Amino acid sequence: MSKRILTVDDSASIRQMVIFSLKAVGYEVVDASDGAEGVAKAKSGKFDLILTDQNMPKMDGLTLIKTLRAMPEYRTTPILMLTTESSDSMKAQGRAAGATGWLVKPFDPQKLVDVVKRVLG
Repeated sequence: MSKRILTVDDSASIRQMVIFSLKAVGYEVVDASDGAEGVAKAKSGKFDLILTDQNMPKMDGLTLIKTLRAMPEYRTTPILMLTTESSDSMKAQGRAAGATGWLVKPFDPQKLVDVVKRVLG
């Protein structure tokens, strides 16, 4: 059974790029367009890894991470930030919220695949 990944980003083109990159190597990928939709999809099924943007309408990435970390089924699930934000203070906020790692957009699809494989073991 393939690993399930939830990608949350308000950019349809980024979501499609993530889906294309990860499905090409065998992952099942579900997408959401903002943090609130991400929480709803996370509640509807278990995911092995979550990728999230920071700046999104309705709910930002840090709030999404905090919300998911409060849910027992996502307490230890890897959550990667995939965002244009790259400041040390924002990364520190991400770690404090419970982010597992950080990737900066624009991203190299092969690097994304490599990081996801490494995180999922």
